[in-house]
Amino acid sequence: MTSRHTVRPYRSYVYAYPHKTAYSRLAEHPAGRPALSELWAGERKDALSLYLHIPFCEVRCGFCNLFTRIGAPDELTTRYLDALDRQATAVRDALGDAEPVRFAAAAFGGGTPTFLTAGELERLCDIAEKRMGADLRSVPLSVETSPSTATADRLAVLADRGTTRISIGVQSFVEAEARAAVRPQRRADVEAALGLIRDSRIPVLSIDLIYGIDGQSEQSWIGSLDAALRWRPEELYLYPLYVRPLTGLGRLGAADEATADAAWDEQRLRLYRAGRDHLLDRGYEQVSMRMFRRADAPRADGPDDYACQTDGMIGLGCGARSYTSRLHYSFDYAVEMREVRAIIDGYTATEDFSRAEVGRFTDGDEARRRHLLQSVLQAEGLRVSEYRERFGTDPGEDFPDELARFEARGWLDATAASTGRLRLSPEGLAHSDALGPDLFSPAVRAAMAAYELK
Repeated sequence: MTSRHTVRPYRSYVYAYPHKTAYSRLAEHPAGRPALSELWAGERKDALSLYLHIPFCEVRCGFCNLFTRIGAPDELTTRYLDALDRQATAVRDALGDAEPVRFAAAAFGGGTPTFLTAGELERLCDIAEKRMGADLRSVPLSVETSPSTATADRLAVLADRGTTRISIGVQSFVEAEARAAVRPQRRADVEAALGLIRDSRIPVLSIDLIYGIDGQSEQSWIGSLDAALRWRPEELYLYPLYVRPLTGLGRLGAADEATADAAWDEQRLRLYRAGRDHLLDRGYEQVSMRMFRRADAPRADGPDDYACQTDGMIGLGCGARSYTSRLHYSFDYAVEMREVRAIIDGYTATEDFSRAEVGRFTDGDEARRRHLLQSVLQAEGLRVSEYRERFGTDPGEDFPDELARFEARGWLDATAASTGRLRLSPEGLAHSDALGPDLFSPAVRAAMAAYELK
């Protein structure tokens, strides 16, 4: 058996499965690019999630490998919103009206959605409401922002249009650490932005922080946590630093995950545990490896009628994904700035959005893996009865080898079975970024390995 001490704890952050690097051009499949109307025919549409992607930032952080570009010259945001409007019209037409179409949750992400002006944010909300039919004031609406773009006029628009949660990437309240992560910012500006968010009375404030930055100590890490806690955020996300190829830190020669040494792994694990314990001692509950929620805070995700494991997602924008029960699809993916710019330019010039371009078909095995991943990486774990009702089998029957490895490493909570759950232990949660990739199928691993970085 593999010793728990020899497992690399930071292999990959699994936020969606399969990852976009496992997608391929659907035009190369025998049936060609499928029509969206065919993909969504017969799908349940009464509890969909809606995601609008804005691929612009005022600066690109050194650790960022998201699909985004710096700035938007020559009225690019206008052309992008025009394309987003065309895409929304085509997608809503494809959903049809044979069955009820309802959105149970919505989110604006990026990039930085608040890179848009207040007027452009109004238009973004109009696209979600008037084109897609989402009632933003009656469903949970989450929006990402940054310290430099969280201005009073933008926040006023978002609050008025029904935003229930605002997520701000702070990463560190220590200016030297922010510079080390290639995220130049002044603490005074961060504090001012947080003040404006609280003044807007958006119910849920979520703050992102990063551990594992060069030069970061346990003392400075706890100092950043305490600076965040002074704002009593309803949510805190603690992210381990990753250095990926083609990112700013990667180009600067910082160690990436392929060459990361044991000392960096140990630093990140030590800081994670210190941060976790600090928040648990101060009235926060752990929701996942990354997410902590204040125990007395309102829920930002609304009623329990949307489940990411089973319900569909409509993604609008050139970096957004959409999910049906048979296919996950999007547009092309890149990290390098020139490639990103070319994809955005191609998106803004597109007139026909009626077909899926890039994606991956998901068979029964992949659906099982996704359900297990999306459930077990949450602190509450997987309800075995729900898995059995959906697939007719138990996870132990479908993934005996993987679960045996996790048990041998001390990653499973031995007491959870009595409550009908498959749940990670505290040590298992700490190793979520090793456990997640262990559940990838051989086919997905091969596709990801064959992906050419661009």
